[in-house]
Parts: sequence; C-alpha cells; structure tokens
Amino acid sequence: MTDSSTTGAPFGRTIAAMVTPFGADGNVDYAVAERLAVHLLDNGNDALVICGTTGESPTLTWDEEYRLFQVVQAAVGDRAPVLAGTGSNSTREAIAATEKAAKLGMSGTLQVVPYYNKPPQAGLYAHFRAIARACPELPLMLYNVPGRTSRDLAAETVADLAEIDNIVAIKDASGSVERAAELRRLTPPEFAIYSGEDALTLPMLAVGGAGVVSVASHVAGVHLQTMIRAFFAGDVNTARDLHLRLMPLFSILFATTNPIPIKAALRLQGWPVGTPRLPLGDIPSNLQAQLSAVLEELGVL
Repeated sequence: MTDSSTTGAPFGRTIAAMVTPFGADGNVDYAVAERLAVHLLDNGNDALVICGTTGESPTLTWDEEYRLFQVVQAAVGDRAPVLAGTGSNSTREAIAATEKAAKLGMSGTLQVVPYYNKPPQAGLYAHFRAIARACPELPLMLYNVPGRTSRDLAAETVADLAEIDNIVAIKDASGSVERAAELRRLTPPEFAIYSGEDALTLPMLAVGGAGVVSVASHVAGVHLQTMIRAFFAGDVNTARDLHLRLMPLFSILFATTNPIPIKAALRLQGWPVGTPRLPLGDIPSNLQAQLSAVLEELGVL
C-alpha cells in the first residue's frame, strides 16, 4: 500500500516482523516462507522484515539468512518493501552482511543495537554510521531493543544518526512512549519512528509515530492496518476501540519469549511454521489454550 496514507512512513504503516518457518527436520522451509510472505501482504501488511528477532536471527546461519532474503524478495517482487535484518555486534560482520543484502536488491536493512559487548554511545554512533556509509544506496532502520541487547540507544544519538541521509527510521522497542516523544522532538519530521511493541502502537502514533514493526500482524494485520488508518483519518474513537480489542492478543503473544507464541498462533491457523529452534522451544500447554481462546474471540481462528 503506497497511497497518501503512508506519507511519512517510508516502509508503510504496518510491517510484519516475519517468522522463519522450520520443517520437521529443523531446517528452514523456504517454500513455506515464500507462501507466508505473500499471505502477510495479502492480509494488512505493507512491508516485511526478514531475519529480525521474530525471525530467530540468533539461531540462523548467514547462509540461511541470505537464502531467505532471496526467496522472499523473489516471492514479493516489486509489490512491497522487504527489509533485511543484517545487524550484528560486530561492525565488520554487519557491514559484510548489509553489502550482500544490498547486492540482492533488498529495500532496506534493519540494524539492531549491538548486543552483549555494551558499546558506549560514541561507539553506537560510529557503528551505525559505518554501516550506512558502506551501503549509501540502502535505507537503514535502526532497531533499539534494550531488553534484549542490554544497551539503550539514546535519543540524542538517534538524532545525530538521523542526519545521515540513508538512516531513515527507527524501530523503537524501548517500551516508553516518553522515549518516542523525545525521539520525535529531536529528529526531523521525515525521520520515521516505528513502534517495536504492538501494545504501544496507538500511543506512539499519538506522539508522532509512523506505524509498527509488528508481531501481531501475522494473524491480525487487517485489524492493525484498520486501526492505524483510522487514527490518521482522525477517527480516534475507532482506533481506540480496535486497540482495546487487540490488547488480549498483544498480551498473550508476549506472555513468553517471542516468537514462541506467534509461531503457535500460526500453527493454529494451519501454517506449518514449526517450533522455534532451541534454546527457545515450544509454547507451554496452558498458554496454548489461552492463545487459542484469544484467537477465537478475535475471529482469526
């Protein structure tokens, strides 16, 4: 969807952080990935992120990731943006992966804050600047998720990075609407701020957010797209009502580590996406029952 409703949102409003399907043997099922990518675009999503956290990037090999980039890009064609998750806590490794994604013709790249080694803000700035400069033709979305990386990307650092031409957006999963407001205050209006948490999408729109990089949109993409479009059309009451209706889904999808619940939800819908690779594993039976009830109540099962 690339009409005027996506003004200020370079990758659209609703972006699916796509899961990586595995077969019974634990290997990536590329055929299912192709079908799922098309399905997500047919059901409310404007774009896809491949091999992000929800795509289990920590347990994928680079060869698996590159093939996923290729098959999903081929399945989608020119229909919608496909962003490659090529981040790393090694700057050299992130640059190499991003250069390869650029050669494959990806629409953009998602760059997570380096994890485990806990760089200072100056190091974070230098890391992202180096990646952006190595691939100046490729739009870059920053990804701040301190709960997973142990390092927060400060709003002031984001503002400095936003001055680099091809750093065009951030997926903010800091869990703070106050942070989103500070990002909006410090960055130019064309810099897009995407919610990295489904439950904060509507509050973040209210302080200048562009949309969401979503887990829930695997099963409720149309609902999310309708909510966001209602907000930008000025129908705040409809947006609020949809947000409240979706809250049980947002909660159950993060009742244990993502992407365990969303993969279970897709399997309930008949998608053979397998279970997450170890060390994550499958959903507990009590959460499975709750998840099924939420999906049925929402009318997506």
